[in-house]
Amino acid sequence: MKKYFSAMAACLAICLLLAGCAESHAGTGSSTQHAEQQADKESAASSGAETKAPGSEAAANKAETADTKGLANKAETADTEGPEDTAETADTAAAAETKDAADADASQAPVVYFTSDISAEGLVRIYEALGWTPEGSVAVKISTGEPPASNYLHPELIGDLVKKVDGTIVECNTAYGGSRSSSAMHKQVAEDHGFTAIADFDLMDEEGEVEWPMSGGTRLDRIIVGSHAENYSDWVILSHFKGHAMAGFGGAIKNVGIGISSPSGKVYVHTAGTKTSGSIWYSDQDAWLEALAEMVSGFSSHVGKEHIIYINVMNRLSVDCDCDGNPAEPDIHDIGILAGTDPVALDQACVDLIYQAEGNESLVERMESLHAIHTLEHAEEIGLGSRTYELVSIDD
Repeated sequence: MKKYFSAMAACLAICLLLAGCAESHAGTGSSTQHAEQQADKESAASSGAETKAPGSEAAANKAETADTKGLANKAETADTEGPEDTAETADTAAAAETKDAADADASQAPVVYFTSDISAEGLVRIYEALGWTPEGSVAVKISTGEPPASNYLHPELIGDLVKKVDGTIVECNTAYGGSRSSSAMHKQVAEDHGFTAIADFDLMDEEGEVEWPMSGGTRLDRIIVGSHAENYSDWVILSHFKGHAMAGFGGAIKNVGIGISSPSGKVYVHTAGTKTSGSIWYSDQDAWLEALAEMVSGFSSHVGKEHIIYINVMNRLSVDCDCDGNPAEPDIHDIGILAGTDPVALDQACVDLIYQAEGNESLVERMESLHAIHTLEHAEEIGLGSRTYELVSIDD
């Protein structure tokens, strides 16, 4: 019996052992399946993510294709319009802008009046064309002319105009030798040439000189004029246009820049502001031409532009100036009388007419050899006036 129970216990132990092993095996299989299922889920998620990527790539490809197509169409449209059409449109716009600018410049350009009538009547008519009325004492600045045979403007030509403005003929003594370097001799020349017979004559530096300020230039800081210049409120700058041995040509700017300067003021201008006594000859040509323009700028600023008119008579067009007592005979026929309120425009108009004239070779050579145009270039740069102008004939 005892053996029977021992056998039964052994069988029970074996059964329990087998049942534990089976349970252990079943638990192990469940964990593996979960892991596999979890792995499958992760794989599916990963696979799903990878599945979406091709869709994004397709969208990107679609967008890229659209952009590429759009650019291609835009380029094709531009090509269809053609570079000629674009260039033509740009040229048309540029031409319109240029025309507008030219019209604006023309409307703002100072007027220079012209008459071919070189007579006392013609001189009065061109003065009247300016529409200028003096408000006080009037100075008429001329060159009295160096004896014995210079090409000054004769009293018979200018007399009616001088009387019309009730003017005083004014001059200053020269800074070199000759017949006009002293007051007594100069007054005699004025009488001999007939000027004292048509108006009062005033040597402005006879009793000394005064300095007026000059600003905005590079050569001068003042101008030196005859002291009597302060006695006049209004000025008629009446010039004989011709060549000049130092400036290339002499016109309105030369008649003021040297003519209204006292002898020491003349040296000051001729030497570009470096001295006030001694020789007038100076080695730097451009520098002295700049000083010439600056002197006129100082004069204009002091007197007031509205108080000055300028008239140039283009007759006896020698290469030499009126300070030469024995000038060369002219090669150019007389041209006319020009007038304006801008001395730069006036002198430029005269220069342009010289270039258009027959027989101009000697005078053009004189001007170009001395770089005469630089006076007008610098005058425009410092604001004295404009080289652009409108030429209006009063002969029509």
